[in-house]
Amino acid sequence: MFPACRYSLQARRCIRALKVVQAEHVAPQVYSTRCSSSTVPRITTHYTVYPRDKDPRWEGVEMERFADEADVVIVGGGPAGLSAAIRLKQLANQHEKELRVCVVEKASQIGAHTLSGACLEATALNELIPDWKERGAPLNTPSHYSCHITADNLVSTFLFFFFTQVLFHEDGSVKGIATNDVGIEKDICFLWVIDEKKWRPGRAEHSVGWPLNRNTYGGSFLYHLNEGEPLVALGFVVGLDYTNPYLSPFREFQRWKHHPSLMTTLEGGNRIAYGARALNEGGFQSIPKLTFPGGMLIGCSPGFMNVPKIKGTHTAMKSGMLAAETAFNRITDENLQSETAGLYIPEYEEALEKSWICKELYAVRNIRPSFHNYFGLYGGMLYTGIFYWVLRGKEPWTLKHNGLDSAQLKPAKDCAPIEYPKPDGKISFDLLSSVALSGTNHEHDQPPHLTLKDDRVPVAQNLAVYDGPEQRFCPAGVYEYVPLETGDGMRLQINAQNCVHCKTCDIKDPSQNINWVVPEGSGGPAYNGM
Repeated sequence: MFPACRYSLQARRCIRALKVVQAEHVAPQVYSTRCSSSTVPRITTHYTVYPRDKDPRWEGVEMERFADEADVVIVGGGPAGLSAAIRLKQLANQHEKELRVCVVEKASQIGAHTLSGACLEATALNELIPDWKERGAPLNTPSHYSCHITADNLVSTFLFFFFTQVLFHEDGSVKGIATNDVGIEKDICFLWVIDEKKWRPGRAEHSVGWPLNRNTYGGSFLYHLNEGEPLVALGFVVGLDYTNPYLSPFREFQRWKHHPSLMTTLEGGNRIAYGARALNEGGFQSIPKLTFPGGMLIGCSPGFMNVPKIKGTHTAMKSGMLAAETAFNRITDENLQSETAGLYIPEYEEALEKSWICKELYAVRNIRPSFHNYFGLYGGMLYTGIFYWVLRGKEPWTLKHNGLDSAQLKPAKDCAPIEYPKPDGKISFDLLSSVALSGTNHEHDQPPHLTLKDDRVPVAQNLAVYDGPEQRFCPAGVYEYVPLETGDGMRLQINAQNCVHCKTCDIKDPSQNINWVVPEGSGGPAYNGM
């Protein structure tokens, strides 16, 4: 969220929405040494790696810049972003102030890229819209969040736009954002319909462990929805700090569904939707600095998820509300020395520290890192039973995490391959037919948005040392190693059109060579009811 400045007769320039971008004004986001050897096929053609001012394909092409103005720009139309926008307009109306708020969302419609088991604690919703029940919000399932509260009548909503770059004032404060280039020519959760006799609306089931081994963190959820038909949402979570490069989160998910307690629910049903995303489970000790001149971090990205509950929507919403309240106070301050400088608002962090968000996250701060022990799952469960269920997280110490997820993989030679059963087409399914249920679509004439810093690394490092883990950790079949068209050897093929925007590759790649950048606006999954 980017609060620009105090509102004046003309709102300060705070957002740069680019239809077509002038190349010399856009600095490349990734700097690396490229391989020019003809033995390594070029994989990456994206402009963030090959800047347009150095790309012969763009010689003689004239481009122009389009700008819009706002007081506050909110990047992302999820629960936090919409909560912040609604709260800002509530305050503006209450104090009779003019305030232009813009929400920039990369999906084609609000909620299309939102994936959640969505077991919502209504605390933040009660604070934001106390009369939501009287207004008829479609939250039929107790604790199930399935409504998208529209903010179209309150704020300006820019759909199809991806945030790609922060724009700065000369003093280093944020003055706005740049969105994606468009019009360029190219060079794990299921929703099921089950037997109505097995349907228990409002029932929520969580599990940990199986089929993962004791040293791999993971768990599952199964929610019986109350949406007029017998629907269940089920999902499987795998900690990305796993060590075996042969592990496939998607195939572990398929294996999990064959547990007897699951099969009795799913037998006779049909899967109707699929999706995947990466969760920020760092918790209390991993929350970064949340404020900087001209902006604030809200929502899921700072890590406000309650890991043992697998819930983060309520904390994301509350963070957006706190950011809105503190930003509004500063934007409308008549004593501001500058109407254009990006505002630094430390009051947001102070308000968050005093809120129930920090109290909730502090109480569960040691649960996730407690699994980093010799006994793995069993040691973590023992620790949680003693220090959380008995003492409620009041132990006078804070455990640390193990480090970067990308650094945890062991070489393939030190690990045993995992033999997964063949999907039966009734309970378990193959990857590509599942991805088809996500509604994923990208423009085929766009440069692949999954970029490599060095095209040599996948074969020379990832395949040679780790047996190509990206072909297993990706839940959408984006990465695969195929034989070279000429000569011996393999090459990495990137099927970018399959990408469901989970960003697992950017996190788990052991060489940190993959850089996920934004594709053309509205590209990606089309989640409906997930």
